[in-house]
Amino acid sequence: MIMQETGYTKFQVDWMRTPMFHHMLTNELADWRCPLYDAGLIGWDRESGIGFGNLSARLGASRRFVISGTQTGCLRRLGPEHFALVTSVDIAANRVVCHGPIQASSESMTHAELYALDAEIQAIVHVHSAQLWTALQHELPSTATDVAYGTPAMAREFLRLYHETDFPERRIAVMRGHRDGLIAIGESIAEAALRILAYRDGCRPPLTAHQPDSRP
Repeated sequence: MIMQETGYTKFQVDWMRTPMFHHMLTNELADWRCPLYDAGLIGWDRESGIGFGNLSARLGASRRFVISGTQTGCLRRLGPEHFALVTSVDIAANRVVCHGPIQASSESMTHAELYALDAEIQAIVHVHSAQLWTALQHELPSTATDVAYGTPAMAREFLRLYHETDFPERRIAVMRGHRDGLIAIGESIAEAALRILAYRDGCRPPLTAHQPDSRP
């Protein structure tokens, strides 16, 4: 078990180092990550050397998911060696179990909570944009300002947004307690990525019809 520390929290990672796995999901995630990287929505801070942004996709009909690995923000194009398979998340214990050649992103708990909410959610994109974060936090569903990145509280906050706001229809939310952070969900990687890019381009995608009670 490894204790990871970010600028916000400590979390436990049970990581089993395994060979990289070649799956169509890793290729698709890598393909859609490139335009997000080019737009400056995923990347790394040159001064601190800390990466930001991640994306994931559900594996089949399960709650397991493939997610970009920690500290890959400096790379434009990811390969299979830059993805981890998250097999289990215990939000109450702040614990992530993952397999692969790299450790999973510290946002894995939030991704796991969203996948557990609705089987229609097949992909999640987490980006950083100071411009969008400032402009949209009073327009879009937003997490509480005192809820920090990478914490069990953030995962639970998305549970609240899902049931108390129009987040299931808008499919994008602002993380007010995680400066510059936004999350988009979709029935495909393309949908989630394009939703973020549409807002970046000044567009407002239409609301999506949502069927409740479709837990996986």
